[in-house]
Amino acid sequence: MTKHVAVLMGGWDSERQVSLWSGEACADALERSGFRVSRLDVGKDVWSRLEALKPDVAFNALHGPWGEGGAIQGILETLKIPYTHSGILASALAMNKAKAKMVLAQAGLPLARGVVTSRFEAAREHVMPAPYVVKPVAEGSSFGVIIVSAERTHPPQELLRDDWPYGDTVLVEKFVAGLELTCAVMGRPGEERALGIIEILPEGQAFYDFDAKYRKGGSRHVLPARILPDIYQEVQMLAVRAHRALGCRGVSRADFRYDAEGTGELVCLEVNTQPGMTATSLVPEMAAHSGLSFEALVTWLVEDASCDR
Repeated sequence: MTKHVAVLMGGWDSERQVSLWSGEACADALERSGFRVSRLDVGKDVWSRLEALKPDVAFNALHGPWGEGGAIQGILETLKIPYTHSGILASALAMNKAKAKMVLAQAGLPLARGVVTSRFEAAREHVMPAPYVVKPVAEGSSFGVIIVSAERTHPPQELLRDDWPYGDTVLVEKFVAGLELTCAVMGRPGEERALGIIEILPEGQAFYDFDAKYRKGGSRHVLPARILPDIYQEVQMLAVRAHRALGCRGVSRADFRYDAEGTGELVCLEVNTQPGMTATSLVPEMAAHSGLSFEALVTWLVEDASCDR
């Protein structure tokens, strides 16, 4: 019997468009692989729509706080629909950058020095010496990220916008110069393996922002990353350790900064439990480099799906 997969995409978070891109790409690949696919643009009636569809598996292609922060996972657990990627706790932890840092610090991950504060306080005065980075505590795709350079005399007034949509709590971290590295981890608990490491070179952007991530030609990916073998192995080991510390399942992606030309500092920035799955996304590229086609990757995720994740 052909397995029926509901691909959850869209939603109403700030990453709605990214999720639609991911979801369509995954749905196309699953259809090519022989699955019966229902494409579900998720609204607040998702419970009743899932009850009506009765899929065998939910493929979670949602991005943003509601779709990857534990909420949809709780609905799927209650409906007893097996689903892909991480479960409630790991999703909630990884989505909240401040809480994730606490867990990762306990696991011995090297992290940038940081402080959690309100956006109003961060706009009133420099809460740490520049250069530093301001990040909404629970957003993805670099939405709301502000880099404050050493030359900037005033704290970022953008945080006081009346239409600021990213919440009132921000994480302020020391800016670590150097290479932008990312490494995916996949596998069942106890069998996780790190894929290759990509060095990300934004084209015409100050950092790996939304345009660099999703605009065609916005960044160049070097795979494998041009770093020494011992650093390469260390990044892979740290990515697996972060995945396990947060309790991730399916596939995750850990992002790093490495000051290769300066201090040699290597820090883990964050772990993404719902990595992008678009044509320019990093995880499919790393999987392909490891010999796993896009169709094989999404098929594996469906086969790995379960409840109680």
